[in-house]
Amino acid sequence: MSKTSISNLKVRPLFDNVLIKPLEQEERLPSGIVLPDTAKEKPQIGLVMAVGPGTTDEKGKTVKMVVTVGQKVMYKKWGGNEVKVNGEEWMIVEQKDILAVVA
Repeated sequence: MSKTSISNLKVRPLFDNVLIKPLEQEERLPSGIVLPDTAKEKPQIGLVMAVGPGTTDEKGKTVKMVVTVGQKVMYKKWGGNEVKVNGEEWMIVEQKDILAVVA
C-alpha cells in the first residue's frame, strides 16, 4: 500500500464534499479468529484527506465546513462514492454523511 502525502494530493473536493481515506479494520476477532476478506465489512472510520470549500443553503446562506484535513471521522455506511486515488480505494462523502469526529 502506498503512502500519500496530504500536501501533494491532487484531488480537491467541490462544494461540501470530503475526501476520506478509509482506515483498515482489525482482521482478527477478540477470540483470535481471523476474518477472511469476504466476511469483513467496509470500514466506516477514515482520515480526512481534503475538504471542499463549503456550500450554500436554499436561502443563499453559507454553510461552512465543520471537519478539517487530518481529522479521523466516522461516516455513514452507505453514504458517499468510492474513488481511486494513487491506486487506493478512498471515499468522497458529503459533509452531512459524516457522523462524528473520532478522538
